[in-house]
Parts: sequence; structure tokens; C-alpha cells
Amino acid sequence: MGAVALAATLGATLLVPGASARAAPEPVTQPNTSAQGCDPIDPAACLLPFPSNWHTRKDSSTDTGRRVDFDPASMPRNVRGTAIDPTEWNRSDGFSPGSMLLARVPGLDLERTGAAPITDIGSSLEEDAPIVLLDLTTGERWPYWAELDANAPDPNRQALIVRPARNLIAGHDYAVALRDLKDADGKPIEAPAAFADLRAGKHDGGAESADRAALRERARQLAPAFEGLEKAGVKTEHTYLAWDFTVASTRSLSERMLHLRDDSFGQLGDAAPEFVVGEVTENPADDPIARSVRGVFNIPSYLDRPGGPPGAGFEYDENGLPRRTEGNKQIASFQCEIPRKALQDPAVPALYGHGLLGAEGEVGSGSITAMAAEHNLAFCATKWAGMSSDDLSFVAETLQDLGKFPAVPDRLQQGILNGLWLGRLLTHKDGFASDEAFRNDSGTSVLDADADLAYYGNSQGGIIGGALTAVSTEVERSALGVPGMNFSTLLNRSSNWAPFEQIVDTAYPDKLDQQVNLALIQMLWDRGETNGYAQHLTDDPLPGTPEHRVLMHVAFGDHQVSPTAAEVQARTVGARIHRPTVADGRNPDKEPYWAIEPLEYPAATGSAMVVWDSGAPYQPLTNTAPGEGADPHGDPRNDKAARAQTGEFLRTGRIVDVCSGAPCEAAPQG
Repeated sequence: MGAVALAATLGATLLVPGASARAAPEPVTQPNTSAQGCDPIDPAACLLPFPSNWHTRKDSSTDTGRRVDFDPASMPRNVRGTAIDPTEWNRSDGFSPGSMLLARVPGLDLERTGAAPITDIGSSLEEDAPIVLLDLTTGERWPYWAELDANAPDPNRQALIVRPARNLIAGHDYAVALRDLKDADGKPIEAPAAFADLRAGKHDGGAESADRAALRERARQLAPAFEGLEKAGVKTEHTYLAWDFTVASTRSLSERMLHLRDDSFGQLGDAAPEFVVGEVTENPADDPIARSVRGVFNIPSYLDRPGGPPGAGFEYDENGLPRRTEGNKQIASFQCEIPRKALQDPAVPALYGHGLLGAEGEVGSGSITAMAAEHNLAFCATKWAGMSSDDLSFVAETLQDLGKFPAVPDRLQQGILNGLWLGRLLTHKDGFASDEAFRNDSGTSVLDADADLAYYGNSQGGIIGGALTAVSTEVERSALGVPGMNFSTLLNRSSNWAPFEQIVDTAYPDKLDQQVNLALIQMLWDRGETNGYAQHLTDDPLPGTPEHRVLMHVAFGDHQVSPTAAEVQARTVGARIHRPTVADGRNPDKEPYWAIEPLEYPAATGSAMVVWDSGAPYQPLTNTAPGEGADPHGDPRNDKAARAQTGEFLRTGRIVDVCSGAPCEAAPQG
């Protein structure tokens, strides 16, 4: 769904009870940073710097030895004064592996400071880099880029954002150090008074007070981080700010989804899910798609309301895992497209993942049916429960009160489970293959029983599809069209965000709070999108899961899903890249596609990223959406050569050079 369609659909949604469309934001008041739970070293906002182990506590029952411990008094509030309830966040044993690192530095000039920009990620690892991101577990410096929030009109409420250029490692401890920061005149910026006192040891003497006690405790907590930085050669005497944080463990990130998978399939056993074919459309003989099949199927529901409607969330058992009440089911709809070739030669069964807040009917669109017909792939789709057309109003509602947001990733995990069960229907002899709608005139199944189940998704289907792939025991190869990961990076950079931003601007008008909120909700979104699973998507699979291979097709200058996020994903999953990637001069980076190794043709296998250039301008270098030229978002899937590469990969796992040793170019669709 594009920005124009979203805006039209959200026209009424903006007038949710208690809010007014485009109401003038209330004046931003300075946060009460003396509230319980606030970090004393950064007075700009209670949760800054973020993420930080100040907001965790020791817990020997978790894999990291920590547990997130946000104090309710420290959480952001909307204009009605409603604070975010931290209960669901406090189930985590650390922070997002893709978390942006946030602070506020009044007067900061990143260029005069010499901080690594998005166009020169490699400089983040230089010895004298003014921003240091250090893996305390290994002693390794970590790559990143730094930017100031370009959406903030008030420089006093503008976030410094440091984004990892490769996802952080689950369960590891990290330290951040800001040093030698300069303003626009090149003058040094002095550290906040509280941190300067901490750094100088002034918290140890003088009259006792609550502030001094908090600072003393903060100094005690930061001692290991300071030691790690010093050991790595990072002097801390003159740092503007330094802090540490722990990344959530693999178990914390994935255990809910793996429980849904293992518990539900354990109950299913060797059987096929229940399904009913409701509508079969026979196409004319000259149509390359012979038949469209629609119907419904049953899946166990782990959501806390019968049928798991939008707004339903998990209820937890004594082990902290989603509980399923007896008899609670979801009824999910499906649509399948059977290519005419399959009537003679059974097709490869394949799942299809739809785009932003869409529906299963996208599987019948022209580019997808062309792929099916050209490469004899039988695509079936269901809705991404949690982020489908059914969820649009509730998603918009959560942006007015982020305390309701946990229901979105909960239902999204249920949606991934729905996709896994649809996959079982595609592969099981008593599934679709048993129904006459999936048989030819001779009674033979149109689904190849010997072929591996494949996955193909575009846009949101590429973003969530990586998570489905990571937990699937049947899908071994996935083609992710115009993909990315990490919604906290993607949203500001997407043309689709504009209508939702209107809601956020009304409910949370402070732009600094907005960045904190994006970082917060990413901690939960990780449970239902690729960002939380990327470390285990390919060569290092999750428990009980095979290795996977992915092919990422990126649209150069994409308006909807930032190619920058796709590059982070490629580095994280170990994907290689087609080179030459784009024509000389098209990419402004000092080293284009930094640290992504080239594909080795002609026998390329494994995981890969291919950039398709249809002439669009390069995306903005700031955290803003593209606005120049036509949007190339749909161009790769509409290009026959790109489809040929995707089809070959899904069928055989081979990655063929369809661009004859040159950059890959797609015709613009206009």
C-alpha cells in the first residue's frame, strides 16, 4: 500500500476518539528528569541516553544475567498525560540488536566533529573517531553512522542518533563513548554537569542528597564500561558522555515465536491443518494462470481474545510463554495462484508475503502471477495478522497511546505462525494436494511433492518474511523483494510514514520523545520482524531450525523501504552483493556498499543482495523520506530479468548473473 492510499485510508482513522487531525501540538515542556528511574547523566529526557543498563537490573534467571527494568514514572507520556506501561518491555533481558543509540548534545555539529556519516561508515572504526561503539564482550569496535534527527525543528530537542551498520550481537554488552564533540564554530562542547562530576569523581564527597546518591550509583554501574573503554585505548577523561547497555539474548528475542511454532506443530503432529476451499476461479485457456483458489484454514490462536482480533495480545503462562486457551482458534483466509504449466508439470509450492498493511489478494497481482507463470511456482498467501488491512485502525490507535503497542507484535507473531501453517498445507499430502482444486484433469496434484517449500515476499513481505524464514523448518530459500529490517530505522525514511506521522505529531509532539519512542517499540517489534532474527537467519540457525538462504532484491533510491536498512541486513546475515553494483557516480558513499563481499559467479550460492537501478535519485542522506523522481519500489519485481534470477534461486538455490557482468538495471514502471 503506497503513501497516497494510506493517507486516504487513514483520513477517518485520524479522528480517533480523543484526538484531532493535525491539531496544533501543545508546547513542549521540559521533562521531569528528577523522576524516579531517570538516568542522572543526561538531563534531556528521562530515558536518555538510550539504550542503557541504568534501566536494567540483575536477574540470574535470564541468559544475559539482566532484565529490563523501566520504572513506570520514567516512561514517555502522550499529550493526555498517559504514560507507557513498561510491563511488556520488562520481560526482555536486554535491548534491540538494531537499537539506535540516542543522546542529546546541544549545539553539536557532526561535520566539524568529524563523526562518521552515512556516506563513510568505515571511518567509524578509526582510532580517533569521536564516537566509539565498543563490544565489551569481545573488545571489538563496532561500525555505525551518526546523524542528527532532521525532523526536529527545535535544535534544543534534536536527537543525536548513532545507528549500528551491522546488527549488534545478541547477549553482548556494549559501551558508547562520545568525545571531542564540537559546535559549528569548531569549539569543544562541554559535558553535562552531572556526567562531568561523575567523570571527575565528585559524586563521592559532600553533603548527601538524592541526586548525589543516584550519581554515585551510576558511577558504580559504569565502572566496567569505563574499564573496557580504557582497555581498548579509548581515554575517558574528556568524554562528553559514556554509557553501556546489554543486547537481548537470542532466547529473549525468539522464544515466544519458537514456542508458538513448536507447541502448535507438536499438537498437529503428522496431520495437515484443517482447511476449506471456498471459491475456485478457472481462467481462460490463454491465461498463464490456470486457476485461483480461495478459502480458509484453522490455526491455534495464542492471543487472549477468541479468534485473536486486532488489539488482542499474549497471555503468559507460569514459564513466561504465550498461553493458548483450549479451543481458541484463528480462521485465516488464503488465496493461491496455480500456473497453467502446473497442470502438466507440478509446480514448486511457495508462500507469498504481501506488502504494507495489505491482504492475501496481492498474490494475484500482475508481477506475482508473472513470476508464477514464468517459473512454475504455485504461490499461496494469507494475511500478515498484526500488520494487514484488518489491523490498520488499531495500528493507528497505538500511535496515539504506545502503551497499546505490545498487541501489534504479539498478533504479528501469530500472523507468522499462520504463514507457517499455510506452508504445511502446501507440502502435506493431506493438505491442498488432497483437494480437487489443486489437481489437474487426470487427478494429479499440481503441487510438486518433492520440491522444497519456497518463500517470496515484497516490501513488508520482505521485512517480515525474513522472520518467517528464520523460524521455518520447511522453507530453506527465501526471496525478499525490496526488503529491509528495523522499523525504527525505516519509518522516518519511508514515504509511507507521512500519514502515520500526523498521528504521532498530535499525540507525542516532542521530536526527541518520538525518537525515544521509536527505539522503545523496536524492542517489541523485534519479536515479529527480521531485525530480531537476522543473526540467525542464514548460517547460524535457531534451535530446531535448518540453515536458510536468502536473495535480497533492492530498488536503488526506494521511496518506501530504505536501501540503507537493506545494507545493514546484508552485513548482518552475511549476504554477498552483485558487483559492479551500480554505475560509477550513482552512489555517493566513499566506499559504496561497505563491508559487503562480492558474489562469485558463475557458481554463486548462499545468500545475496542485488541492487536494481531504474534511474531514481539516491535516497536522502538524512533520516527523511525520498521525494524526488518516481518511486522505484515496484521496479525489480516488474523486471523480467530480476524475476528470472528470483525464480532460479527459489527453484534451485543458484544465483545466476542475469546482468551480464554489468550493474543490474530495471525499467522504470512510471
